[in-house]
Amino acid sequence: MLIHSAAQLLTIAGGLQRGSALGQLGLIEDGAVLVQGQTIAAVGPSDKLRRAYSGEPEIDASGCVVMPGFVDPHTHLIWGGDRAAEFEQRLQGKTYLEILAAGGGILSTVRATRAASLDALRDETRPRLQTMLMHGTTTAEAKTGYGLEIESEIKLLQALIALDQEGPLELAITFLGAHAIAPEFQGDPENYTTVVCTNMLPAIHEWWLENGHDRPMPFVDVFCETGAFNLDQSLRILQAALVLGFPLKIHADEFDTLGGAALAARLGAVSADHLVTTPPEDIIALGKSNTVAVALPCTPFGLTETQYTPAQEILKAGGLLALASDLNPGTAWCGNMQFAIALACRYMKLTPAQAIAAATINAAAAIGRADRIGSLDTGKQADVIILDIPDYRHLGYRFGTNLVQRVIKKGQVVFSQVR
Repeated sequence: MLIHSAAQLLTIAGGLQRGSALGQLGLIEDGAVLVQGQTIAAVGPSDKLRRAYSGEPEIDASGCVVMPGFVDPHTHLIWGGDRAAEFEQRLQGKTYLEILAAGGGILSTVRATRAASLDALRDETRPRLQTMLMHGTTTAEAKTGYGLEIESEIKLLQALIALDQEGPLELAITFLGAHAIAPEFQGDPENYTTVVCTNMLPAIHEWWLENGHDRPMPFVDVFCETGAFNLDQSLRILQAALVLGFPLKIHADEFDTLGGAALAARLGAVSADHLVTTPPEDIIALGKSNTVAVALPCTPFGLTETQYTPAQEILKAGGLLALASDLNPGTAWCGNMQFAIALACRYMKLTPAQAIAAATINAAAAIGRADRIGSLDTGKQADVIILDIPDYRHLGYRFGTNLVQRVIKKGQVVFSQVR
């Protein structure tokens, strides 16, 4: 198909965008994209492409912005139950860590997820995927982490692989057995760390080789935080994962500064995520590395916190900054990347252009897929969204309504609300 006459075509071409270079949109006015099969075959001015490819089926994008689909590089997509009661508790003054210490938080979701069948988990998750797709996300990372035992974690992996096979939204899968201390090991994080390193990781590795259907190895993530895993425990888990060939991620500096961001940079992790309390020396370490700093603005918003990822400091240090939703049942039941962009503009002081690049090409780098998705480059996968807005700056400026007119995944229109 030939998508033509876009008021603004955002190619976001040219590769990853570090530091002050963030926000290069490659904007073409009255632009067009030629899609052949599952890939982008040509990009350029509409008059030129319409003359060259006059026989192609056409989509008229007049008055619209055309851009790459959003990539959401941090979600806890799959879980059972909900935590509405905890939302009320937080409004009454209890903190996230207080609720977790009392057996709520992640552990509450662990109980519901362990009890749910494989079919039930798929059925609960599928509508979330559809909502994300409708709002323009074409690829998302998805973590396990609400099982915290081998059997339940494998059940989550099975469900995620099945949902990825269903499509159309494409998933990058992460094993997060180190999301919290399992309830059987409360008060004994050292022994649970040993179980993760010596039992769970080898078992997941073996299972994946037999059941991963030639997918790349999943990421391994760890929640390096007070009340979860300290820095030494996080290091042990990530080193054990590295020996087995897993690529690495880390939750770091959401509430306290433990050194997780610098650890991620030292180990060559693909991303370090949250980064709310990250100190200057760790920001400098990230800026010198290829580890992507992933900001999750929906989470402090959901927790009614006032502190957000220090985006400007990360950019000044030359860092790779990405945005994600952190879709999860406890703090951010929101998979809408348009809203994440709106929050990033307001509370992290990103321009709309910077936020868009952080939600596309840099977000793709945070899941190791920037060579395939995240920009409208010839030869890349044809993941395209058409927004019913005349100017890209409406992203960030407007919030609370869905600006997506069409979603195209691998060259096929998979969602449309043409007015």
